[in-house]
Amino acid sequence: MLRIWSLSALMLMLALSAQAAEFRGEIRVIDGDTLDVGDVRVRLHGIDAPERDQPCTTLTGQNWGCGDWVTRQVRDRYQGAQARCDAIDRDRYGRVVARCFVDGADINRDMVADGLAFAYRKYSYDYDLEEKAAVVADLGIHGFAMQAPARYRLTRIKGRLAPDPNCRIKGNISAKGVRIYHLPGQKYYEKTGIDPHKGERWFCSEAQARASGWRKSKI
Repeated sequence: MLRIWSLSALMLMLALSAQAAEFRGEIRVIDGDTLDVGDVRVRLHGIDAPERDQPCTTLTGQNWGCGDWVTRQVRDRYQGAQARCDAIDRDRYGRVVARCFVDGADINRDMVADGLAFAYRKYSYDYDLEEKAAVVADLGIHGFAMQAPARYRLTRIKGRLAPDPNCRIKGNISAKGVRIYHLPGQKYYEKTGIDPHKGERWFCSEAQARASGWRKSKI
């Protein structure tokens, strides 16, 4: 009798746990891969969308706000819709990492398949094939040149990303006090951070950099 009661209690606990992992609510879009579902802040599992301020480069070399475009696309699709989500984890920012569904469709999967987000292979290969198909078809963000969102976040945090996409020349000051500017594509461009508190700055042209006392990096 005790064994039967223990089994029943275990089954009840498992059922309650499953219910706690599933939640529902109305969607409010924060950015391409972050939503509020009811009162729960959700980071969509297995995908990585461009940051809202992230630019892309067109085939003609023009900068384009693809991060903002993705956010608007996601908002047009899902804002106000009712979602059912399955919680998978919680990230370091306290967001619930989840797979979410609208009208039975996996919206994480649909976003990757339509070129609105990358498969986030660091954490999951669930949407690997969907991204590969979107790349072949040049869908959405795959029709442009852009950094992976994770790399963009890293460069932005460390002062490596220009606040103005039209002024990307890095005016660095070396440990010896030498003023050197780095152009996109040069060897140390990606590794160089700009700290305005040290007198370093961004330039919009080489002429501006030279006029301000900086010389071009030799490599």
